[in-house]
Formats: sequence, structure tokens, C-alpha cells
Amino acid sequence: MIPARRLLALTALLAVLGLPLPWLNWPVLLALWAALVGVLALAALTDAWLLWRMPQLDVTRTVMPAWSLGRWQQVALRCSGASRAVRVALFDHYPDDCEVQGLPLQLALTPGEWQQAGYQIKALRRGDHAFGRAELRLSSALGLVERRQWTAAAQTVRVYPDYASVAGYALLATDQRLNRMGVVRKRQRGEGTDFHQLREYRDGDSMRAVDWKATARNGRLISRDYQEERDQQVVLLLDCGRRMQALDGGQAHFDHALNAAILLAWVALRQGDAVGLQTFAGPERWLAPLKTTGSLNRILNGVYDLQPGLQTSDYLQAAQALMGRLRKRALVVIVTNLRDEDNETLLPALKLLRGQHRVMVASLRETALDTVAAAPVLGFEDALRFGATQDYLRQRRESFARLRVHGTDAIDVLPGELARVLVEHYLALKKAGRL
Repeated sequence: MIPARRLLALTALLAVLGLPLPWLNWPVLLALWAALVGVLALAALTDAWLLWRMPQLDVTRTVMPAWSLGRWQQVALRCSGASRAVRVALFDHYPDDCEVQGLPLQLALTPGEWQQAGYQIKALRRGDHAFGRAELRLSSALGLVERRQWTAAAQTVRVYPDYASVAGYALLATDQRLNRMGVVRKRQRGEGTDFHQLREYRDGDSMRAVDWKATARNGRLISRDYQEERDQQVVLLLDCGRRMQALDGGQAHFDHALNAAILLAWVALRQGDAVGLQTFAGPERWLAPLKTTGSLNRILNGVYDLQPGLQTSDYLQAAQALMGRLRKRALVVIVTNLRDEDNETLLPALKLLRGQHRVMVASLRETALDTVAAAPVLGFEDALRFGATQDYLRQRRESFARLRVHGTDAIDVLPGELARVLVEHYLALKKAGRL
């Protein structure tokens, strides 16, 4: 039992009133004061006894088992089991690394009935998040004492990368969805590298697509219809090193990389390709390329709890591990944050991978660099900062140009543009038959 604020306030008031009584020498006032103290003590004891007889209340928590990072979720708490009318303050012990709105909950329970209330919660970090037990603070009938109860079972929820934007497009056709993202997919009717079917010639078809033997047999122009190649492999090589902890737009580079990887995996699976994933410079995860209906869930469950660590990225070691696992040719997409000092392990790794696979390197560029480069120069310090930034960006452009010369598809991209650029580049390679 805990004294409520009302009891503490009344006790303090009686104490203040009783301080001058020994000097006033008024027996009537002293007797009245003692009677008030006795009444308050009896009321508090009776109030506490009645509250102590209240049985344990039952609280059931309802929450989705899987969340998206940074998205508000609803948590519902249902409370029942009161033997008489009682006011309850309900505190839910929610996971760390979360924001909440609407706690504590105030309920007024009556016998034989239940009440449900809820609050909003948003996870700020991926991985497993554990709810503790719910804490109830019951108020007595007179409001003089409070009783604490602990109820509701502990629960664990999974916080996934923010794939809600991907799921939001699932009701649309692939081309419509990519257009909404801003992806430019330049595909013409009947073009591709795999033969699909013969059909009647249509205006706009290339004469190279005409099948002259079929035309002779049918007495009218017949065209070959092609489609993009299927049954190919895409393997995502995700850097979990220390540079991926950098924040951009309120999210770590690694979170931007995960969101882009999930979207690229979704698109590739829709194109009929198998998708796999390997991590390096941190917790090692390997998901062999598959194109089953559950492949995307498999990838989500394989990476949802990954966090970037403090290791330095060793690209050569990652490439050697991948070569030992991957036999069939694939498009290997390395998502990382490059610096010139990485060339010692990056260049040998790319050479090793290019011997069997098509390699794409997507490096995240800090938005702050573009901001400084575009800012007006108003003084000497601004000029120094501008000059240093421009020199760094020039060296960065030259490094990526050298990678392209040696046969690597190198992309230098802002984190917020990564998903769109990756999908666009994949579709371009797919259409050109360069996977």
C-alpha cells in the first residue's frame, strides 16, 4: 500500500494545525485536533483494508508481433476483474529505444465489466524488443491510499526495416509501382533477350523481329516476341562496418542500405530472379539465392536485427567468402560507404568477383558534402570548407570513374536516393542482358 497525495496533504495540514497547540493551552482545540487525527487514521486504515481485499486485476496486451522501424504502432490494453468500482492508472513497461504517446492510461472499472484503452508507440531501433509487465496503480474509494499490482505477460516484438513503403506498392502492377517511385524503366514492346512467343506483326515492331519463316508459312507478317531473361541470380553484399553508422536524414546509412536492399530484392523476385544476401564486417549472415514465394520474408527475418559494428570493412575477405559459396554467375551488389583508403582490399576483391560475376558497387555519399558544396561562400572559413569539399568530391568522382573503366558498375549516391537508383540500374542491366 502507498499513501496517496490526498492522505499526505491532509496529514501535512493536520501537522501544521497542531504545531501551535502546545503553546495555546486550549484543551478543547487539542481534543478536536486529536479527534481529527483519529478520524483520518481510521479512514485511511479502512480505505486500505477495502483496497487490499480487491482481487488481482487482469490485463491483456494486444500488439502486432512485427513492426516497421520508425512507424507508429497501436498497443491495446484490456483490463477486467474488479470486484467493486475502482479508479486505475495503468503504466505499461514498454521496450527501450521507443517513443510513446498516451501513457499512463486512466481507467474507471466497475464490477463484472472490462475496459480497453490504448497508446501509440514507435520503435527507433531494429531488432527484438521486449515488453515488461504492466503496472497498475489502484486508488481506494476515499482516495487516501493506492495499491500497486503487476500483471500482463512479458512480450517480444520484432522491429523490421521500414518495408512499409515497399508493401504499399504491392497492390499495383510492377511497372506502375516503379513509376510511382520515380524509377524510369525504358522498355519497349517485345524487347528482351529471351524468346517468348510468336505473334502477329504490329505497327512499331522492328523489322529485325520479323520471323520470315513463320511469315512465309502463315501468309502474313509474324514477329518474334522477347522477354527479359529470368532465372538469374542477384546477391546483395551488405557492409556492416563502422562507416555504416553515419546518420543521414535521421537514419543510419545501414538502415538506408537495408531498405534499398529489400526493395531491390522485391523487384528482382518479381522479375523471376533468385535473390541472396551476405553481410561482412560484422555479424556474418549468408542467405543462398532463392526465388520461392517466401524469399522476401526469408531475407527480412535474416537481417531485421542486424546493426553496424565497429569493424573495418575488409572487401577482399568478403569476396573470398562469397566466391566459396556462389558457383553460378550472379549480379553482386555491394552496398557500402567507400573511401580512398579502401582500395587496398577493394580493388583485389572486385578483380576476384569480376572473374565470374557482374559486380555493382553502390557507395553512400553523405548529404552534408552536397550541402557544403552548394552553400554560398560568405567568408574565408566558408571558402576553405568549400575548397576542401570540392577537392574531396573531385577525387571521389575520379575514383568511381576508374572503377567503371575496369568493368565495375560504380554508383555514388545519396542515402535517400539509394533505393531508386539501385532498382533503376538493375532494370537497365536486366533489359540489356548484361547480368
